[in-house]
Amino acid sequence: MGAASNEPGSDGVSAAAIRAALERFQPRTEALAGRRAAAVAIVVADGNGTRGVWLTRRSAGLRAHAGQIALPGGRIDDGEDAVGGALRELDEELGVALSQDAVLGRLDDYPTRSGYVITPVVLWAGAGWQPRPNPAEVARVALVPLPELDVPPRFLRIAESDRPVIQLPLLDTLVHAPTAAVLYQFREVALRGRHTRVAELEQPVFAWR
Repeated sequence: MGAASNEPGSDGVSAAAIRAALERFQPRTEALAGRRAAAVAIVVADGNGTRGVWLTRRSAGLRAHAGQIALPGGRIDDGEDAVGGALRELDEELGVALSQDAVLGRLDDYPTRSGYVITPVVLWAGAGWQPRPNPAEVARVALVPLPELDVPPRFLRIAESDRPVIQLPLLDTLVHAPTAAVLYQFREVALRGRHTRVAELEQPVFAWR
C-alpha cells in the first residue's frame, strides 16, 4: 500500500504524471515572520474504483475552525519538516501511515490570517487504504473524485480585503481558503500542468481567527 504507480486511472492521472508536473513547478516559500509553521496533506487515493483526494470535516469540539472542511494537517512539531508534519498529521487524523516514498512534491506556502504558514505536501496513497478518522479531530472523511475538483471556482469581494475570496463548490457545500486555495493550486499545477499562484486568494472573515 502507498507505492507510487505509473498506471493511470480511468481519469488518466498517475503518480508519475503528478510527480512530473510538480517537478516542473517551483514552489514558493514564505518566511514565518512570527507565524507558526503548519503542513497539510493532499493525498491521492483510490477507493471503490474512484481516484480522488481525502477531505475531512473538522470535529465540532475543536477550539479552532470547528466543523470546517479541511485537508488533513496541522502544526509542524519542533524538529519536523513539512513532509514529516504532513505524514504525522495524516496518521493521527485518518490512521493512514504513509512513508516518505509516498511524497510526490509540494505546492506554494500559504500564509493564513490566523497566524500560520501552511506548506501543502502532495502524497500518493493509491489503493488499499481505509481511513479510520480520529473522532477527536475528524467528524467525517470523504474521497472527492479528481474530476470533481474541476469545478469552476467562485471569487467574491469583501469589504475587509482588496484580495478576492475563493470558494470551491464541493461536497454539497462551499469550501473556503486556505483549503480551497490549496486544492485549486493542486488542480491547476498537478492535474493541468498550469503554473498557477494562489497567494493573492483571500480567506473568508470567519477563518481569520
